Amino acid sequence: MQRIRLRYTKRGRLRFTSHRDFQRAFERALRRAEVPMAYSAGFTPHPKVSYANAAPTGTGSEAEYLEIQLAERRDPDKLRELLDESLPAGLDVIESVEARTSGLADRLQASVWQLRLDGVTPEAAAHAVEAFLAAEEVLVERRTKNGMRTFDARAAVAHLEAAGCQGDRPDGAACAILRLVVRHVTPAVRPDDVLSGLRATADLAPPVPAAVTRLAQGLLDEETGAVTDPLAPDRDAATAAPPTAAGQSAAKAPGGASPAAGDGTA
Repeated sequence: MQRIRLRYTKRGRLRFTSHRDFQRAFERALRRAEVPMAYSAGFTPHPKVSYANAAPTGTGSEAEYLEIQLAERRDPDKLRELLDESLPAGLDVIESVEARTSGLADRLQASVWQLRLDGVTPEAAAHAVEAFLAAEEVLVERRTKNGMRTFDARAAVAHLEAAGCQGDRPDGAACAILRLVVRHVTPAVRPDDVLSGLRATADLAPPVPAAVTRLAQGLLDEETGAVTDPLAPDRDAATAAPPTAAGQSAAKAPGGASPAAGDGTA
């Protein structure tokens, strides 16, 4: 049994793909790529895929993660290429590593978000950020499957700053960028909850919906506010691992002969 961890994106119009829609698209991609999946037991077996902390529908992301279990060994890089080719543009598999450590979900402690606020000046955004960070508590409401719920949006925010857009508005219209680091807590605090908090503390109300993109997620360094790559421990473990038996056999093969079929290569 081999476990592979993948990082994928939601870009462009595919940001409006729901998590369930992505699950269906990904399972089709597994079949098209002829990935030798391991399946669950029971009357209706399902491919063993573990999804971790999916971004809300309507938000873009450069850092979504999942893990799959294979019945036969495959090369992670080749597997990434096959899956990426089998998914629509915008749902892009950009990284693949063999799972050599435990607890991927436990490493997803925080997310880095970028919020583009068209129609908002950088000065207004900076003022709102200052007011939000100065508050000890910022209560917001959100409708959940159990009805309306009130919770503190301020406590989950590890970092928040405002800046101007990078000169991409030839019409000169106002535009601000918020960069936000949010801890993964229960109940989850989402970027729209922080926007609700900015409205409550500083009356910041963008005239158009914010364009929201997750830039990263992983372990949170509380001192620096940095969010680190959750796949780094697996890459480090792969570098430190001794050669596999298959690799040693290949190295000893006379005349540089390639390993026999079924040795675990793609």
